[in-house]
Amino acid sequence: MTGRTTIAEIARTAAVSVSTVSKVLNGHTDVAEDTRRRVQRLLDERGYRRRRAAHHQRSGDLLDLVINDLDTPWGLALLTGIEEVVESAGIGLVISAVHSRAALTRRWLESLLARGSQGAILVLSDLDDAQREQLRRHGTPIVVIDGVSQPPPDVPSVGATNFSGAYSATEHLLQLGHRRIAVIGGPEQLACTRARIAGYRAAFDAADLVAPRGLLRYGNFYHDGGFRAARSLLEDDDPPTAIFAGSDMHAMGVYEAARKSGRTVPDDLSVVGFDDLNFASWTAPGLTTVRQPLHEMGATAARTLLRLVAGEALDSTSIELATSLVVRDSTAVPSGT
Repeated sequence: MTGRTTIAEIARTAAVSVSTVSKVLNGHTDVAEDTRRRVQRLLDERGYRRRRAAHHQRSGDLLDLVINDLDTPWGLALLTGIEEVVESAGIGLVISAVHSRAALTRRWLESLLARGSQGAILVLSDLDDAQREQLRRHGTPIVVIDGVSQPPPDVPSVGATNFSGAYSATEHLLQLGHRRIAVIGGPEQLACTRARIAGYRAAFDAADLVAPRGLLRYGNFYHDGGFRAARSLLEDDDPPTAIFAGSDMHAMGVYEAARKSGRTVPDDLSVVGFDDLNFASWTAPGLTTVRQPLHEMGATAARTLLRLVAGEALDSTSIELATSLVVRDSTAVPSGT
């Protein structure tokens, strides 16, 4: 691309969507002829040139999505956002589930390079330096969603405001009068887990309180991880009166552990989740949770990758979308107060 023109600027000038400009650039036929001529004239006038490697030009229009586990409401919510943007741009999507296994990640990378996909979105997965270098040499851009670790500065990432989301959840419980608040994080090595635990602790600091010792557990973001962690917490000699769970699925495990221990939510135990998945409002009681915009996170990652494929420079390589606390019926003042 020459000059400072971007796809977004061309789309605004032509009064069309970014995906329509992308379709014109890719030679797709499902664009009205008048629109195609208008967009192409602007591309020509402003000297827009795509920077695409030769192997991309030989291949079909494909993007890759590599995700640890797809068979969860969390993963499906991300996927719908990604598919919406990719389908609108007229590009195919190849989905690979690697289940946190290095061998499957290597196999996916070999397949991606063989078929010449234009780029890839990585969800809760990580590449080592050698693998990232392979992609760089082949001119294959990547975008990371909620990576295992903070990606290098030159790798775009999309996430949510995990710190502030956890802060608001803990603050809500503190304002209700809870002090024995436990937290169940996801896998300890994940950047999002570390940010949420930091937000939990910061809420205590802001209230001039000390976070209770011994009430931190780590799980796997699934029901069973939440159940095991909550059962351990509730068996403590001085059990918590509230639990901030690292995911809504964790929270469902907390519900089960509470029931099996003879407790009711929220009379005996307040529970806050994280995600606001579709079932959060259907549970009994409805789950108070931190909403992270999963659909928009997926869509933003896809739009970012399309810009990279088109040769655009990004304003920022780190995008965090806002979270918000959704208060339902799973939280109340501590019993006996």
